[in-house]
Amino acid sequence: MSKTILITGSTDGIGFLTAKKLAADGHTILLHGRSEKKLANAAAEIGRGVETYCADLSSMESVRTLAKAVKENHQKIDVLINNAGVFKAPKLVTEDGYDIRIVVNTVAPYLLTKLLMPLMTDEARVINLSSAAQASVDLNVFAKSVPLNDNEAYAQSKLALTMWSIHLAETLDNGAPSIIAINPASLLASKMVKDAYGVEGNDLSIGADILVRAALSDEFADASGRYFDNDQGRFANPHPDALNAAKNEQVTLAIEAMLTKLN
Repeated sequence: MSKTILITGSTDGIGFLTAKKLAADGHTILLHGRSEKKLANAAAEIGRGVETYCADLSSMESVRTLAKAVKENHQKIDVLINNAGVFKAPKLVTEDGYDIRIVVNTVAPYLLTKLLMPLMTDEARVINLSSAAQASVDLNVFAKSVPLNDNEAYAQSKLALTMWSIHLAETLDNGAPSIIAINPASLLASKMVKDAYGVEGNDLSIGADILVRAALSDEFADASGRYFDNDQGRFANPHPDALNAAKNEQVTLAIEAMLTKLN
């Protein structure tokens, strides 16, 4: 049965390869990127069954516009893959004064998920791209731009993403979609990995294949609130902080407070 699947950051890297694989299986793919040109090129390469959505996830206004456009075109979303991520950037602080890694990697997917929730049933899935890089979160990052190096910002953003994933999964009412955090595998051959670590990385299909499985396979049907570590090839425990319900709630509330400021 064909599904409607939105993949953020899908003009290159793992997101693009995942989109390509899912489209080849006959699913309707909603491609997202920051560049109209890259979106057009990605759509042309994939071929039939794709739509394109341009949005800058460092802007919450742009995230809201993206969600509105998706709602205007679709009554149902079966899978949302929050894949877009930032490690390095020419400008590390957004126009609103926050670290861009925290905004794009943590806050934007949270807002997009909440906005698109009305389009998702209990059979739908939200797949959040986490990472093996996870570090305890300084809640101040949601109140202002805290000076962080690239590794610190990225690792905190990915743990925060994992923490809100677990919190939402545990607190949403019946009828809500499954929310799953996944480390697609370390050091894959993406532009981000090459820019960050100067290495070519491992086969991107390792990451894309687990995202396809997470989107479609029965093994993920009852996985809401769990963390899948593809370095180990199994469901596993994330960073210990993400196993603390009170800390997960604190992170989620801090994100909500930040979004209130940005309304």
